Amino acid sequence: MSVDAVLARVSQLQQLMGVTVPQPQGAASSTFATQLASATTQTAGAAPAVTTATASGPLSTGASELPPGTPFGAEITAAAKKHGIDPALLAGLVKQESNFDPNAGSPAGARGLAQLMPATAAGLGVTDVLDPVQNLDGGAKYLRQQLDAFGGDVTRALAAYNAGPGAVQRYGGVPPYAETQNYVRIVQANAARYRAAGSTPSTL
Repeated sequence: MSVDAVLARVSQLQQLMGVTVPQPQGAASSTFATQLASATTQTAGAAPAVTTATASGPLSTGASELPPGTPFGAEITAAAKKHGIDPALLAGLVKQESNFDPNAGSPAGARGLAQLMPATAAGLGVTDVLDPVQNLDGGAKYLRQQLDAFGGDVTRALAAYNAGPGAVQRYGGVPPYAETQNYVRIVQANAARYRAAGSTPSTL
């Protein structure tokens, strides 16, 4: 027996029993189509929120752990946390290196917020040294490498960031260069100020 025949028989039985006859098949189909369209519209309406949330994940750098108003605070925090270093220390380094100018450059060829040399940047996987997020990630990664190389000693790691790890190894500590000695002192002082103002917990 076909579906149409079954529906017709059901309709006849309902009429015999005095039950209200349902809408014709066409109307029922229309109602179903309307409900389906409504459900589809609601699902489609919800989709952008999911897409937006998903899309914002990789793009968002999250909240800053640095004092309010710190330039690139969220980006510095994200890069520091990614590589397991203190955001205040990275912020102190960036302030001394470039004063938070993403287009800063040195006569020696260092570029960007963390003042990466071209060869160093390439070795760290930085393809656009003037991109703040890439540059900060590269700087944080390089600082992490120096911390690991010098047993977590912040002073020697900063000296290596400034003068190169070879110089630190050669002198067994901060090289006797006025620039490097001042650099280490200033970065640590900057970090202490950021840490105190932002109550940034150290992760070193």
